Amino acid sequence: MMDEMLLTVFQETVFHSKYSANEIAKGIRKPYSTLMRECNPYDRGAKLGAETLFEIMAYTNNVEPLRYMAHRMGYRLLPLERTV
Repeated sequence: MMDEMLLTVFQETVFHSKYSANEIAKGIRKPYSTLMRECNPYDRGAKLGAETLFEIMAYTNNVEPLRYMAHRMGYRLLPLERTV
């Protein structure tokens, strides 16, 4: 069973993005209704896959779900230094 708080963090990533949920769904080539089910922490029938989570974090440029997972496992998430 997936951590309910992780799904809540994921849901916030989708709903508090500068992109609408519909734009995110189109951007990652996933039906809107499927995305809505996957980010609902109370829908036990829908499963959020790692690939979908990665695509959404990349599309929204929001790594909060990854930061949450690292924290739960006792790690810290730090960005790589940019040499640009």
